Amino acid sequence: MSRVNLDDYSDLIGRTDGALRQSAEDRRARLAVAPKALGRLDELGEWLVAAQGVSPPKVIARPRVVLFAGDHGVAGLDVSGRRAGEAYHLVREVLEGTSPVAVLARGAGVPVRVVDAGLDCDPELLPEEVVRHRVRRGSGRIDIEDALTPDEVDAALRLGAAIADEEADSGTDLVVLGDLSVGGTTPAAVLIAALCGTDASVVTGRGGAGIDDLAWMRKCAAIRDALRRARPVLGDQTDLLAAVGGADIAAMTGFLLQCAVRRTPVVLDGVVSAACALVGQRAAFRAPDWWLAGQLTGEPGQAKALARMALNPILEQGVTVGGGTGALLALPLVQAASALLAELPERTEAESEDGTDGTETAGDGDPATVPDGGTAASATD
Repeated sequence: MSRVNLDDYSDLIGRTDGALRQSAEDRRARLAVAPKALGRLDELGEWLVAAQGVSPPKVIARPRVVLFAGDHGVAGLDVSGRRAGEAYHLVREVLEGTSPVAVLARGAGVPVRVVDAGLDCDPELLPEEVVRHRVRRGSGRIDIEDALTPDEVDAALRLGAAIADEEADSGTDLVVLGDLSVGGTTPAAVLIAALCGTDASVVTGRGGAGIDDLAWMRKCAAIRDALRRARPVLGDQTDLLAAVGGADIAAMTGFLLQCAVRRTPVVLDGVVSAACALVGQRAAFRAPDWWLAGQLTGEPGQAKALARMALNPILEQGVTVGGGTGALLALPLVQAASALLAELPERTEAESEDGTDGTETAGDGDPATVPDGGTAASATD
């Protein structure tokens, strides 16, 4: 079997439908609600039209959270708020329904899928459907060695693409993508720094669990050392992922690219998914058309990666817990945008002729009369 060549995705991924997006903008101008009154929801609705290839957009009916799990050898340098090799605890919390993303997903009725790409634990600790895809046990310590062998990075990329195909074939119409990792923000920062041409200190954050100043300095040093190993292989994204990525990171990259091929929209979560997306953009420049940034975490590397891809986060709540939590918080806004653009009525011919937008407003500061004889409360009360 031939090696995966990420550059092939450049020919496989097309742009979202610009003509339909213009049609959605035209329809939005005819709606009874005044232009710009819905703020960012207008933009999200138009993006969905272009991604779905139909106007008005279909209401998102089958979203899914997909989480890739893995451990990273660099966590052994005490650069994470969690102990090395304990990512399986994060997986167990999701499976038992006690993690933040599990609680939110349960309340929203959104199924969660966990894929073990590179956990460093005995397979018996987790269900077979989670561990059966594992590429290797943990990833190498990227400051001194490769994260993956060439065969392993190939297997991880194929794994991600296969999961994307499974989701598309099952009818998933939008994916919330996240990671469950210990040490994952360190290789993510290395990839972002390498692809953006910045120094380690510019992209080094404190991770989802939080670290003190000494741990931050150790993390910065590890990223600096890994960057020295990354720069010679910048010309080949597969070699880059093998050198300084990880099994979960390579799998997420393959997943994102194949989702774009299958025209499945994806909402990105934190810095790890942003790093994978940046690698994907380097391989196929049209791929980011199919992705949304769910939220801004405060990680400097994430902000730099999203800016490079021109992705504007939907939320800025400072959620750093990871595991897809912040991206899932953005899902109701995306669903609301699709419903509003699809279901709001257009102005009647009479309303169009007299220039009104079909909404009642009060004049000269007087309260508007409502049907029961009362008054409408001020919007600033």
